Amino acid sequence: MSAVDLGLPRVPGTRGTTQPRPDNPALVDTFGRVATDLRVSLTDRCNLRCTYCMPAEGLPWLPGDDVLTDSELLRLLRIAVERLGVTDIRLTGGEPLLRPGLEHLVGEITALRPRPRLSMTTNGIGLAKRARAFAEAGLDRINISLDTVDPETFVRITRRDRLSHVLDGLAAARNAGLDPVKVNAVLLRGINEHEAAPLLRFCLDHGYHLRFIEQMPLDAQHGWNRADMVTAEEIFSLLSKEFTLSPSPEARGGAPAERWLVDGGPGDVGIIASVTRPFCAACERTRLTADGAVRSCLFSNDETDLRALLRGGADDEAIAQAWRTTMWGKLAGHEINDAGFAQPIRPMSAIGG
Repeated sequence: MSAVDLGLPRVPGTRGTTQPRPDNPALVDTFGRVATDLRVSLTDRCNLRCTYCMPAEGLPWLPGDDVLTDSELLRLLRIAVERLGVTDIRLTGGEPLLRPGLEHLVGEITALRPRPRLSMTTNGIGLAKRARAFAEAGLDRINISLDTVDPETFVRITRRDRLSHVLDGLAAARNAGLDPVKVNAVLLRGINEHEAAPLLRFCLDHGYHLRFIEQMPLDAQHGWNRADMVTAEEIFSLLSKEFTLSPSPEARGGAPAERWLVDGGPGDVGIIASVTRPFCAACERTRLTADGAVRSCLFSNDETDLRALLRGGADDEAIAQAWRTTMWGKLAGHEINDAGFAQPIRPMSAIGG
C-alpha cells in the first residue's frame, strides 16, 4: 500500500518501492534499517540569522494554526513510542526554546511509557535561566550550536550579538547535569575555519563534547557550494596541527559522528561528514516537522502529512500505518553526491536538525 493509496498528500518527486512491506510494527525500510530515533521540530522560528541557514531578513514563518498543538504533538509521540518502537526523541527547531511552555512539554514526553531518551538541540539563547527546569522535567542531554568563541565572528555568522548568552547557556546546562553537553559547530571557509583548534581547546577545557558538522545544502537561499565547504578531511587536518587524534575505541553504531580521542583521551571530538562520507546505511532516524509532516530523510523531498490525519479524525493505528508506509519508502541514501540531487524544498529551519 502506498501513501497515495492511503489518501496522503506527497511532495512531487516520490520514488516509491514496489516491494511489499512486511507485517512489522516497527519503522523498517527496504534496506533493512529500523528507525528508532525521532527528530521533532517544535517550531520553524529562530532568533538568530545564521548566514548558512537563512537570509538576514528571516523567512516567512508557519502560521500559528499550522503548527501542531501540544496535544497533537504528544499524541504523535505516544504513537511513535507505543506502536512504532521509537526509543530516542530529539527536540529541535528552528529554535525549540521559542516554543511556549516547553518545560511542561518535556515533562509530558518523559512521562510516556516506555520512557524515551530525550535530548534537545538549541542555540542556547535563554537557556541559562531554564536549564535546571529542563533537567528537573526529565531532559536527558543537550546539544548547543556554537561555531565560534570570538565575539566579532559570532556576529558575522549569526547577525546577532548574543555570544555571551550562548556561553551562559552552555555553563548552565553543564551545572544542571545535562550531561554530556555537546557543542555542534560548522566551519565556514574564510570565516572561522582557523578557529577549529581553539574551539576544540575551549570545549576540552570546559568539559563540553565538540562535534564538527560539514556544511550541508539546507540553506533557504540555496547558495550552498561544494567548493566552499570545509570537508571532514580538512577539519581533521586543522585539528591535527595542534592535537594528536586517534580513533575512538567505542562502537559508532548509528551515530552520525566519527569520534576521535584527543591526545589519548579521555576528551574526544566528533566529525560529522554528511557530505563527503555519508553514513546513510546506518541511519536510524525519522523526522517530524513542526506542522506535522513526517519525513524519512533530512534531504527528502517526499513527506506525509500526519496533521491532516490527526485533524481528520484518524485513529492511532491509521496514523501509525501512514508513518510506517513513509519510512518503508526511504531511499538508500541522501544522494547529495549524485548528479541529479535536488536540494530539499524546505530549509533546515523548517525541517529540524
